[in-house]
Amino acid sequence: MAAPTVVGEKRGSAASFVRYALLVVLALIFLVPFYLLLRNALSTEQQITSVDGWTWFPSSPQWGNLPEVFSSRSVPLARSMVNSLLIAVTQTVGVLVISAMAGYGLARSQVRYANAVFYVVLATLLIPAAVTFVPMFVMVSTLGWVSTLRGLIVPGLFQALATFLFRQYFLGFPKTLEEAAQIDGAGPWRTFWRIVVPNSWGFVAAVATITFIGSWNAFLWPLVIGQDQSSWTVQIALSTYVTAQSANLHGMFMAAIVSMLPLLLMFLFLQRWIVAGVEQTGINE
Repeated sequence: MAAPTVVGEKRGSAASFVRYALLVVLALIFLVPFYLLLRNALSTEQQITSVDGWTWFPSSPQWGNLPEVFSSRSVPLARSMVNSLLIAVTQTVGVLVISAMAGYGLARSQVRYANAVFYVVLATLLIPAAVTFVPMFVMVSTLGWVSTLRGLIVPGLFQALATFLFRQYFLGFPKTLEEAAQIDGAGPWRTFWRIVVPNSWGFVAAVATITFIGSWNAFLWPLVIGQDQSSWTVQIALSTYVTAQSANLHGMFMAAIVSMLPLLLMFLFLQRWIVAGVEQTGINE
């Protein structure tokens, strides 16, 4: 009886070793782009474009590339990052509030045509963004919002996908918690903000992360609306490092690393909420 047990343990150990080895290899492959960013950000222009031989890391790291990207007059990186942060935070908060309330209403509403409204909202996901791009630009231009933060923020305050996700999540939310609040005299508004939202932080954090990343990485709409340097976002600023006339490669790589930091910090901050949300999904009726 001992022999099969030993064989089973050996097979289990071998399987664990293979699994962890595969995870390490995949992790290293995933980290390659970040390594290239860091390596090129601390290199000179000649080291980046040299064809004589590959160096894994510059022998003399160019730490001066960091203050250089912030002192450049042609590329207002600091101002662009502030703009991107304002836009991303405002849009994220707006999307969470509007989409959460809309999704909850569509999930709990007893109105006759609630499902019809939901299907109309869902149908907007089938419309290509290129179809609505020109009408939206005409509307923003008519309002005089070109090269303003309003023109960059307001059109993205409602997202059908976020509304759909919230609606589907609230359909599975335990109604017993809401019924208990109603017995205590809480109305729909108070029930939503005092019971439903606090017990949905994990899902809210997940939607917030997706929304923030999408807003931070947006390029086409800010490119069209942000026609003045004062309204540039960080993605527009990054695109100016390489043009048809010139290429500032080390500056572009360094600026790319700087532009990644807010996303990294946000993920680290919301990570525990996302994990808590996964645990809370075990709540049943």
